[in-house]
Amino acid sequence: MLYIIGIGLSDEKDITLRGLEAIQSSVRVYLEAYTSILGVQKERLEELYGKPLILADRDMVETESDEILRDAHTEDVALLIVGDPFGATTHTDVLLRARRLGITTRIIHNASIMNAVGTCGLQLYNFGQTISLVFFTDTWRPDSFYDRVRENADLGMHTLILLDIKVKEQSEENLARGRKIYEPPRYMSIPQAVAQLTEVEETRQGGVLAPDRTLAIALSRVGGGPDHERIVCGTLAQLREQPPDIFGEPLHSLVIVGRRLHHLEAEYAAGFAVDETSWREVAREVYGCKFD
Repeated sequence: MLYIIGIGLSDEKDITLRGLEAIQSSVRVYLEAYTSILGVQKERLEELYGKPLILADRDMVETESDEILRDAHTEDVALLIVGDPFGATTHTDVLLRARRLGITTRIIHNASIMNAVGTCGLQLYNFGQTISLVFFTDTWRPDSFYDRVRENADLGMHTLILLDIKVKEQSEENLARGRKIYEPPRYMSIPQAVAQLTEVEETRQGGVLAPDRTLAIALSRVGGGPDHERIVCGTLAQLREQPPDIFGEPLHSLVIVGRRLHHLEAEYAAGFAVDETSWREVAREVYGCKFD
């Protein structure tokens, strides 16, 4: 059997009992290590799980999945996913390959940013499409995400933005030359994300991401507890002006607040505002919130 197991958001203790049982019954256990990361080293996972972990990078998961699926007809194999297994289409692809090979599969779920984002006070059923924001380069500055944000905005819905991470990535030159030389890991910060959003707004001029009139909530290390988790909110312009260390360590996410903002959502999130008076003012005058 192939188990695909969510291991949560923070550290080794986020594993469920059902997930731990599946890991301990498996002959081989792979840790997918590129669509997201945990805040702890794999050695801590190995100590609790009682199993050695095989790091599965992009190449292995996307082009060498036969190795992961090897002998899964007759023995248990586990693929561990940070967050929940269905947080990325890559994992659906692995399941489809297993299905085509007649391998029995089982999914064991866990918390992911897709539901844990509710910790900022916004209601999950008020979220629209989730988008990813990639690092801009000198020659590639994609802005198609803007259309998704606008579609959410037209419905008054919040937009969760997942910020880019680069793990085991090659430079264009090394990729072209076929050299297996990798760049140091990079994680998009909140200030960089806001700068890119603002740049696209200046180009598109749709008013969807107007810096002084758009409320946003920055999150990092969600689920990590008071020593690690950070939630900071304000207008995009205010977030852009904050020192980077106020947002905590990566991974980071950003929520663009929709115009259907309920006063209870605004009230809860005000506790995380860089300027609570300004937050309430924008929520009242731009979003139409009526505070008690």
